[in-house]
Amino acid sequence: MADRLGDLIDDYCPRCKLLLNHAIASMIDDQVVKVICKTCYTEHAYRRGEGGKKKTPAGVTLFQQVLANSAPADSPPAEPAKEPEAPAKKKRSAEPARYITRHPAPRKK
Repeated sequence: MADRLGDLIDDYCPRCKLLLNHAIASMIDDQVVKVICKTCYTEHAYRRGEGGKKKTPAGVTLFQQVLANSAPADSPPAEPAKEPEAPAKKKRSAEPARYITRHPAPRKK
């Protein structure tokens, strides 16, 4: 494992929600306790790279999950869900455009 404070290790960052490089911030008896994310500089407890993952049921592989979520080939394609129409916004009254004209300054005699 890591030897000293300040060494870089991979851990799950709860703020970034990714597995990123972390610097060791504190250790107790050669075990990492706290780390600092090198991306967002958040200090948090060492999670040993675990976190942010959804637990899968025992014995179910990723391939079986994908097959369960996909539609069978024999069925017709599902119709996309129709979104409710938003109420029409009030339009501003159409006023004629105002143009600013500049006249030359009067000449001095």
